[in-house]
Amino acid sequence: MTNPEIQAYNDGQETLDREICNVLAITIDNGLPESESKIWHGHPVWFLDDNPIVGYSKQKKGLRLMFWSGASFEEAKLDVRGEKFKDASIFYTSVDEIQTEDIVRWLEKSKEIQWDYKNIVKRKGQLERLK
Repeated sequence: MTNPEIQAYNDGQETLDREICNVLAITIDNGLPESESKIWHGHPVWFLDDNPIVGYSKQKKGLRLMFWSGASFEEAKLDVRGEKFKDASIFYTSVDEIQTEDIVRWLEKSKEIQWDYKNIVKRKGQLERLK
């Protein structure tokens, strides 16, 4: 079941974006049942052991689904790479573009491949691999 804060975020989007958000939230909730989810820095984010794993946000190019450790997943479709960290993203402009089997696979990888964002401030911006 989607966190009420996240559902409120989704409900606040335009119709097409709301549909994308709802599909993403359900897919992520089902794929990471052990996670904690909340609105973090204004956007829905899911955490494992207080470490951010996946989230989405509305941007000019569309709805951005971002995996904090996604650059290490070796997935061609996660082709928008972060400049400083290990994140990778994909953009959606229509619910028809969402391939849930891809997201399910990426969620599985997100459990196995994690960089330690939780302690990045303590380490003065240096990321260390957790898993």
